[in-house]
Amino acid sequence: MKITRQICIWTLAACLLPVMLKAQNASFNNFNAKGEQVTKFSKLGDAVDAHDGEVAYFNGTYYLYGTSYGCGFEWGHKDAPFCGFKVYSSKNMVTWTDRGALFNASTAVWQTRCNGNTYGCFRPHVIYNAKTRLYVLWINVYDNRVGYRVFTSKTPVGPFIEKAEPKLSLNTEMPVAGLNNGDHDTFVDDDGTAYLAFTDWRAGGAIAIEQLSDDYLTGTGKIVKAVTVTKTEAPALFKRKGVYYVVYSDPNCGYCSGTGSSYKTAKSPLGPWSEGIRISDNSCGGQPSFVSTIKLKGGDVFLYGSDLWNNAAKNESLANYYWAPLTFAADGSINPIECQNTVAVPNTPGKKENHNYAPGCDINNGLKRTQTFIANKSGILSAVSVSMFKAAYPDADLHLEIADAANEKILATITLASGKLSWSPGNVAVNTKVRVVAGKKYTISLTSAAKKGATG
Repeated sequence: MKITRQICIWTLAACLLPVMLKAQNASFNNFNAKGEQVTKFSKLGDAVDAHDGEVAYFNGTYYLYGTSYGCGFEWGHKDAPFCGFKVYSSKNMVTWTDRGALFNASTAVWQTRCNGNTYGCFRPHVIYNAKTRLYVLWINVYDNRVGYRVFTSKTPVGPFIEKAEPKLSLNTEMPVAGLNNGDHDTFVDDDGTAYLAFTDWRAGGAIAIEQLSDDYLTGTGKIVKAVTVTKTEAPALFKRKGVYYVVYSDPNCGYCSGTGSSYKTAKSPLGPWSEGIRISDNSCGGQPSFVSTIKLKGGDVFLYGSDLWNNAAKNESLANYYWAPLTFAADGSINPIECQNTVAVPNTPGKKENHNYAPGCDINNGLKRTQTFIANKSGILSAVSVSMFKAAYPDADLHLEIADAANEKILATITLASGKLSWSPGNVAVNTKVRVVAGKKYTISLTSAAKKGATG
C-alpha cells in the first residue's frame, strides 16, 4: 500500500523551497482548498509547536510565542510532563526559525508547577520596556495565588529569567493554587505605560484590566473590574487612533473548536468600556487568542489570532492557527471577521507559503504505509529522514523497513521506540547503511502492531 499523501509531503517538506513572487506580498495559509487546517513548518521541516500565545513584532522581526505540547503534555492527564514555552522567528510570517525554549522547563520546580497533575501553565506574552531595555514575559500559572509569573530577558528569544512573583488587586484573599486569575494579555501604550488585561475566574469569567508598574513586573492597584460581566476569557488589548479595544472569547470555551469573538471600546484602558459587539460566531473554528499591533512603514496592522483546538483533541501539539488582520469601518468599529484561507502579509514583499498539509495518524494494528523512491546513484544509503509523530500513547514500537521494490526483499529493518517519538510532527533521522543501485526502485515502509494509539 502506498504511503498516504500526508506522510509523503511531510517527508519532503524540509527540501521544498518557497517560490519568490515578484511585486507581491508574502502570504501564508490558514486552511487549504478543502477547508482543512494547515500545519506550519519551521525551516528545518518540523511542525511549529507553539500554542495559546501570540505573534509579536520587534525590530522588524515577527516572533511566535507559545506553549509547547510536543513532549506529551495533555491537560488533565496527571502523568503528562510540562513541555515549556517556545519561540519562533520570521521576517515574513511564512518561513519560521525555531529559536528554542524561553527557559528550561525540565527542572523539578517547573514540572511540579506545571505538569499534568496541575492546572498547567499557559499563554506566554512578551512586551518590551524601553526604560529598562528588557523584554518582559508574563505567563499564566495556577500554582500560586496571583495566577502569573514574570520574567525578563535582554533579547526577545531569551533566555528569560524569573523575577519576583507579581501582585495584582484581584483575588488576593483566595486560596493558593486555585482557579483565581486566568488567560491574559499585556499591552504597552504610546507613553510607555503597560497594562495587564486578564480573566477573573472568581467572578465567573469577567475581564479586568490593571495598570502595571514602570518596570512591567507587577500591578499598581489601578484597576477596572468587570469590563465584561461573566462567561468570557482570553482578552486582547490594543489601541487604534486614540481608541482602546479589548477583543475577547465570548463565551469562554477552553480547548473548543468555534466560540465567539466580541469586543468593547473605551477612551482609556481603565474605562469606562462600551457594550460588547460580536464580530465572529466561531472565531474561524477556534478560540480567540491575541490581537497584536504590527507597526509597519505602511501603517499599523492589527493581527487577530485564533487557536484551532480540534475539539479538545488529546494531542494539542497538532492544533493550528487562524491569523488575519482585523479590518475597521470608517467610524472605527471592527468589521465582522470573514475567515480567509490565504492571507497576504501587508507591506512585506516576498514568499508565498506553498504547503497545505493536514495531519493524519493511522499507523497501528499492522497497517503499513509505504513510499517508493529511485536511487539516483549507486552506493550506501546511510540514512533516511521521515517526519512523524504519535498520538494516544501507542502500546507498541514503530518499524521502518527498506526493501527492493522489484522483489520485495527487505534490506533493513529499524525499530523506533514509540516512547521517544514526539507528539508534534518532526523529522526523525534513521541510520540505514543500505546498498542501493542507481536507477533501481526501493520502498520505505512504516508499520506498527500497536492496538491502542497510533503514529502519523
